[in-house]
Parts: sequence; structure tokens; C-alpha cells
Amino acid sequence: MTSPDALVRVTTARGVSTLTLDSPHNRNALSTPLMTQLLAGLDAAVADDTVRVIVLDHTGSVFCSGADLKETAAAYASGTVPAGMLGDVLAAVRQCPKPVLARVAGPARAGGLGLIAAADLAICAAEATFAFTEVRIGVIPAVISATVLPRLHPRAAAELYLTGDTFDGRRAAQIGLVTAAVPTDELDAAVQRYLDSLVRGAPSALAGAKELLRRPPATDLRAELAELGTLSTRYFLSGDGIEGVTAFREKRPPRWVAELDR
Repeated sequence: MTSPDALVRVTTARGVSTLTLDSPHNRNALSTPLMTQLLAGLDAAVADDTVRVIVLDHTGSVFCSGADLKETAAAYASGTVPAGMLGDVLAAVRQCPKPVLARVAGPARAGGLGLIAAADLAICAAEATFAFTEVRIGVIPAVISATVLPRLHPRAAAELYLTGDTFDGRRAAQIGLVTAAVPTDELDAAVQRYLDSLVRGAPSALAGAKELLRRPPATDLRAELAELGTLSTRYFLSGDGIEGVTAFREKRPPRWVAELDR
């Protein structure tokens, strides 16, 4: 049960665990307490066999304003800043074996964009705004580049990193930061459509597909094809593979879909 004063609220229903950033007083800034709770929520969702998909959501009008600058300023005396934990959060989201979907109904800045980019899918309101504001306060988007730059078109990345200019959800979709941008009043329906599709995937196959998406480019095509052929055979002969093929031939839902309605 989520604590009343939690900064990240957790709900789970029909195979979906929703982790809601709930720190509207500072625009859901990535403070150490919030990141600690977010990591704990991710760990719990991964360990829960009933969870198929994880959603990153938010309360208030802002998805995430980036680093907690008040906390950062207070840390200057010790000569450190809490950027290291942001790296842990981005890695946990990016490497999560279960699909992660970000629901973005409002603005995101700086580190918040790193969180969005780390998610497998991100659906935003077309009216939401985004900006890499780091250069305007004398810093650079260093840590978040690990998740952001693989998503963005190079020319767009150069423009937006160097200018710090604000852009909307439609542009975010055009340059690869988000999967889709829809009108605000259609956001929940769009998110639900993706969730309905995601929970139909076999848990082991979803994890395997995520590993494929993270594979580095092949240097030897024939060796890569041989390795992928072996991997494909392993999945066809797995319990989920046999169940999925059998269910398809018998024209019935596979076990992992039927379990959701129990």
C-alpha cells in the first residue's frame, strides 16, 4: 500500500503497474527521495509476475521538470550533485525486462526528457512542451544523453541541445523523442490502446524482444544471422512459444492473455 506522503504512487490492475510521480509542489522534480521511490517501484513491478507492463504517469500539470535544483544547490557545499542517481533511474527504466510506457500530459524539461526517452513507448499530449534547458543555466544534458541521443534525429538534437528552445508534442514525435502525440482529450484512450496491445504479448517474448532492440549493430552479417536463428529456435521451442503457436492454431487466447481476465 502506498504511503499517503509518497512521492511516487503505485497502482496495479490487469497486468499494468502504474508508477505516478506525485510531487506537484516542485513540478515532479527528480529529487533524491522521488528517484529512490521510483527505483523501488520499478523493482517491485519487475518482481511481480502479475505485472506485464509498467506505466510512468504524473499528477499535476507538469510531467517532470528535471533535476531538483533546490536540492542540487544545497549539495554544492559537499562538492557533489545527485546526478549519479539519475543515471541509476534511467538505466533501470531502459533495461527493465518489461515494457515501460510514459504517459506525458504536460511539460517536461531536462532530466524529465531523459526519463521519457528511456521508456520503450511514450505517448504525449500534442499541447505538452519540452526543452533541453541545461545550457541556459550553465550546464549540459550529459547523463540524459545516454537515453536521449539514440532516439533523436541528429540535426534536431544539435538544434535543441544548443538553443534550449521549447518545442511541442508534435515536434517531439517528429524527431523521435516520443512515440505519438495526440490531443489532450484523446491521451488516455491512446495510452489504453497501447496497453491493450502490450499485455497480449507473452512475458518472456516481450523481454526477449526488448533485448533484440538493444543489440548493437552487426559487424558480421552471417554470424549475426546464425546467432539470431538459434535464438529464434529457442523461443519457438520454449513453453510460451509452444503455447502461443498452439493457441493460434486452436483459435483461442494464449494462457497469458486468459490469465488477465481471472
